[in-house]
Amino acid sequence: MDYLPCVEIEPSQPADSSVIWLHGLGASGHDFEPVVPELGRKTTRFVFPHAPQIPVTVNGGMVMPAWYDIAGLGGTSPVDEDGIRRSADQVDALIEREIERGVPADRIVVAGFSQGGAVAYEAALRHPRKLAGLMALSTYFATADSVAFSEANAGLPVFIAHGTFDPMVPEQGGRRAADTLSAKGYPTEYKTYPMEHAVCLEEIQDIAAFLARVLD
Repeated sequence: MDYLPCVEIEPSQPADSSVIWLHGLGASGHDFEPVVPELGRKTTRFVFPHAPQIPVTVNGGMVMPAWYDIAGLGGTSPVDEDGIRRSADQVDALIEREIERGVPADRIVVAGFSQGGAVAYEAALRHPRKLAGLMALSTYFATADSVAFSEANAGLPVFIAHGTFDPMVPEQGGRRAADTLSAKGYPTEYKTYPMEHAVCLEEIQDIAAFLARVLD
């Protein structure tokens, strides 16, 4: 099996849980590496995959790290659902690898920021095994109308966070995702912060609380 290359941060004690965390467009698996010490997880392995290098239409066809192609900003352009599903398949492989390493599926959290969050929604909500949780940060639910929701994750805890001044992914995208999932019965926590397309200290603290809730 060819897995995505990843930055992996092992805990100080033997891992009994994992977080698979996808970065945003043009970034890398190193992007959220500095956040790990702030989360206080002593038995959680963090896996930060690197997206493949592909041409991105919205950036003039420039080749860069991306989970799928984006034709335009603002949420009005067609969604590259095939690309999202291909990346979700790669996340599935990483989930299976964690299971092979001895971490049960229900001790695995799937997370993503921005473009990575759109893939995280698809990967976690369709996954055939019960997972521990889903974190969607400054993102949108691109495949809300097409994802094959799995029965195993019908009650998956979801944490959604968004900046109220986000110029890249408008905050309404996060709110719409929260409303969609809440209406379907998912235990969904929606938080906003006075920031742009970023992560702030208060959000990191809320992420730590969510991880403690679903993993401890």
